[in-house]
Amino acid sequence: MKIEIYDHVDQKEVIDIWQKCGLVTDKNDPVADIIRKTTHSPDLFIVGKINGKIIATVMGGYEGRRGWINLLCVAPSSQRTGHGRMIMDHIENLLFKAGCPKINLQIRISNQQAIKFYESLGYSNDHVFSMAKYHK
Repeated sequence: MKIEIYDHVDQKEVIDIWQKCGLVTDKNDPVADIIRKTTHSPDLFIVGKINGKIIATVMGGYEGRRGWINLLCVAPSSQRTGHGRMIMDHIENLLFKAGCPKINLQIRISNQQAIKFYESLGYSNDHVFSMAKYHK
């Protein structure tokens, strides 16, 4: 898998993979998410490609105190092949090189497969309660 920084020509493929992986909900607009990310630290929006086709994505964030992992996914046909670990290693290295001391991520409680995946990478339950406020 070749890891690259997201390019605007990747938008349709990225949204397609997000939809296949169940990351697009009625609470998020994928086009708006991409626009916001590409105007703020676009170097932390990473895609993984095989033969020019996107099979993995991740958005990293770092505001100076904590790093964040958002929208990590691997195409269903490419899961359990090491590609998720590979793209996570890449984004973690970018965040740690930027001085990030801790990386956070949020997982829906119902997504046990993702929880097990992140646990296999050394992540653990931080025992915090996550809250959100939406602005439309």
